[in-house]
Amino acid sequence: MRRGFLQSRAALVILALAATAALAGVVGRSAYVQALGPVAARGQSDLELASDRLVTQLQRFREFAVLSADHPALVALHDGGSRAEAGTMLLRAADRSGAVLAAYLDRDGQVLAASEAGLPDWVRVGEPLRRAFDGALGVAHGPGPAGVARAFYFAAPSFSADGQVRGALVVVVDVARLERDWRGSLPAVLFVDRGGEVFATNRSELLGWRREGAATLVSAEGAPREVQVRRPGGYTVWAQRFSPYIPARALRLEADLPVIGMTGVLLVDVAPAARLAALQAAVVAAGLLFFGMLLWLALERRRALAEANQVLEARVSARTRALEQSNVALRREIAERQEAEAALKRAQAELVQASKLSALGKMSAGISHELNQPLMAIRSFAENGAAFLERGRAERAAENLGRISDMANRMGRIIKNLRAFAKAEPEPARRIGLAAVVESALEVLARRIEETGTEIDWQRPDRATVVLGGEVRLGQVVVNLLSNAMEAMAGRETRRITIRIVPDDAAGLVRLTVRDTGPGIADLSRIFDPFYSTKEVGAEEGMGLGLSISYGIVEGFGGKLRGENVEGGALFTIELQQAREIA
Repeated sequence: MRRGFLQSRAALVILALAATAALAGVVGRSAYVQALGPVAARGQSDLELASDRLVTQLQRFREFAVLSADHPALVALHDGGSRAEAGTMLLRAADRSGAVLAAYLDRDGQVLAASEAGLPDWVRVGEPLRRAFDGALGVAHGPGPAGVARAFYFAAPSFSADGQVRGALVVVVDVARLERDWRGSLPAVLFVDRGGEVFATNRSELLGWRREGAATLVSAEGAPREVQVRRPGGYTVWAQRFSPYIPARALRLEADLPVIGMTGVLLVDVAPAARLAALQAAVVAAGLLFFGMLLWLALERRRALAEANQVLEARVSARTRALEQSNVALRREIAERQEAEAALKRAQAELVQASKLSALGKMSAGISHELNQPLMAIRSFAENGAAFLERGRAERAAENLGRISDMANRMGRIIKNLRAFAKAEPEPARRIGLAAVVESALEVLARRIEETGTEIDWQRPDRATVVLGGEVRLGQVVVNLLSNAMEAMAGRETRRITIRIVPDDAAGLVRLTVRDTGPGIADLSRIFDPFYSTKEVGAEEGMGLGLSISYGIVEGFGGKLRGENVEGGALFTIELQQAREIA
């Protein structure tokens, strides 16, 4: 019974797959025929364009023959005119038009004048001359003069005063010259004469081929090549393997060109249409398989549920015992998870405490660094005040004492900011004047600048530059950059610091640049790492925290701090947001 059930399921699967394949094939066939419509429309347009191009190229030679047949130099030949003059005229006209040869013949077929020698004998009695002597324009094609394998001939009659034909002008056109402009272009275009032979094409390897019957092509060497002809939806599709230069499967389109006695044939690649049809068929097949799979799974699930219901009563007791064992194991697992969670909480608390201790250690180093610069300024102002008292200049000494008081207040603000930083509650950014911050920093470092002999190139901007930041913390960043620059230039012959403020209204930014003439930055990738320093161990302010702290301060304002090497020193750039004008 089980074997019969499996066999019936296999038969059902095979039947479903066969139906899916048949439906996908029908959809693919229909999609292929539909896709051939746009391909045929585009191909017909290309064929008309190629045919018009050939006819238009030949039109100028036709007009040359018609318009020049009654030229005075040629008419004069019948009255003993100069053949040299007529030949010169024909040569000049042939060169201008691109014709291979132009010749004027009388009613007896004698050449009276020619652009050059070489008119084939068969032309003298051929169809073009017969039509010309009958008073109509003669057109033919075939072998050309020496060196011209294929040529078009136009013969235009010349009428006398009494309306009789007295001569004809024959113009010979080299087809190979016309093909140079469109050889190798896509798609493949063939111009076939009435005998079925390819006379002109943009695929030179097909020249001389001819069609024999509905499915046979004969090469120029006489070798037959079979072509499979299919007609999906009324279209003609050729399948071939004998030429790599035309599509393996191509839509064949024709256009009759009675003006030149040719038939234009276009071979358009149908591979895109076939791929589109295959894709649509694949989508349909995939959709059918998907929904069939869903239906199959639903039926299988229903069958499995039915089988489970049949054995459910017999397995209730076994299930109950298994559930009891599972409950015991679950309670044990819950207890283990609770113990693990408690251990995790203890580990997290210890990690938080360790992080706090690490932060306190880094903060103490930062406080010593941040307070060092104001203390140096107070020392400088105190020495200046003492010097002024010795000289009896009490007002200048009082001025320095006032600056010491300002520095003490500034240290208080610095400590306040550092405490706020330690509590992760930084002072919010506000509107401050960037130029004032720079000048305040220069004032703090005035004595040190004088002692080191540093030249300060500072130009206050013409307009107010208001940015978002903290005045004290931003001032410390500028002081740190200037101090680092002076230390870097120690021992250098030229010590110059260039400070510029450059507003960028388009980006809504203001850039403060500090450039020195020192040796540059040794390792650009580590200049903002904590504790990285190029100073000797034990040197003053050599903890390597200045640039790291400055970087964090500027980023806290929503800005950026960059360092780079330029010609003759280092360049640091502080980029801050412009403060909008308050209406």
